[in-house]
Amino acid sequence: MAEQLRLMAVHAHPDDESSKGAATMAKYVAEGAEVLVVTCTGGERGSVLNPKLDRPDVWANIAEIRRAEMDAARAILGVEQAWLGFVDSGLPEGDPLPPLPEGCFALQDVEVAAGPLVRLMREFRPHVVTTYDERGGYPHPDHIMCHKVTVAAFDAAGDPERYPELGEPWQPLKLYYDVGFSKGKIMALHEAMLAAGLESPYLDWLKRWEENPDDQRPEVTTRVECAQYFPVRDDALRAHATQVDPDGFWFRVPMEIQQRAWPTEDFHLARSLVDSPLPESDLFAGVRETVHAC
Repeated sequence: MAEQLRLMAVHAHPDDESSKGAATMAKYVAEGAEVLVVTCTGGERGSVLNPKLDRPDVWANIAEIRRAEMDAARAILGVEQAWLGFVDSGLPEGDPLPPLPEGCFALQDVEVAAGPLVRLMREFRPHVVTTYDERGGYPHPDHIMCHKVTVAAFDAAGDPERYPELGEPWQPLKLYYDVGFSKGKIMALHEAMLAAGLESPYLDWLKRWEENPDDQRPEVTTRVECAQYFPVRDDALRAHATQVDPDGFWFRVPMEIQQRAWPTEDFHLARSLVDSPLPESDLFAGVRETVHAC
């Protein structure tokens, strides 16, 4: 019997897994792969972004509420989920920026913080790992730290001389960075909305790109067809009720337009230990052959 394919997605906060690569995870779960979401922090310093829940009782219990929201999203996606146990750093604002809170995730030593993730990699034994690029997808200190810790753990998990106390070595075969919103995707959705006679929600994004034309997102190497799972993705995102307004920005493009205009979720292949010519349409490209040959 062929070995079950395994995917690990490493995210900074609860809700990130539902806004970045969620339809891809749901697709692979439906196809029989095992998927583990690793959440680095509890989101304790996150904002309440749903005006209907911006209440003192919600703020007073935000850590517990966000854990419950993560449980609901996990069940919708059909994935497993593990917490690394670090404390949210918050998103600093102001000029100059204030210092980060003592003890928060972004201030941890990378080698130390990578240890719990190395342990999880050796226990779960993923073939493929996904996370964010060097900029964190956007410059939140926890997202940037998530990138650093994931890359460090990817490199260390298979080395028997590193973290020898954390289990038998296991080397993941591929590392990807999520590319959630490329210029190509935004333009396709924008033009599709206009063609349908609807107001595009992306005018401000396009204006910012005109003013700053350097697109620092990594190149898309891998486009996973997963449009039929977009409704699952949105249900999982709505499960994080404190973090999204169900009547807000993220849900303004009708589902049929999303599925037609851009039916994929996109990734950048950052590391690969298997032969997988680019461009790809499958995160397990090259892995399937390797695993099935064993």
